[in-house]
Amino acid sequence: MPHHEEKKCSRCGNEFECRMGSITQCQCFAVPLSEEERQYLSLHFQDCLCASCLLELKELLKQGKTKPSAAS
Repeated sequence: MPHHEEKKCSRCGNEFECRMGSITQCQCFAVPLSEEERQYLSLHFQDCLCASCLLELKELLKQGKTKPSAAS
């Protein structure tokens, strides 16, 4: 049985369902991330982010408004 969990986004606090037991059905799976983007996220956030925040951060990184190598 797939494991699903209600979570709050580490960035915005919105609630969403994390489907780590069936990752291809999880909301985050629809947001492709580069290795650089993954590194930035792992440095700055301890838990899952909602798809909206992933998309927003991806765009900020693309625009250079967030520096991937900077640690908080």
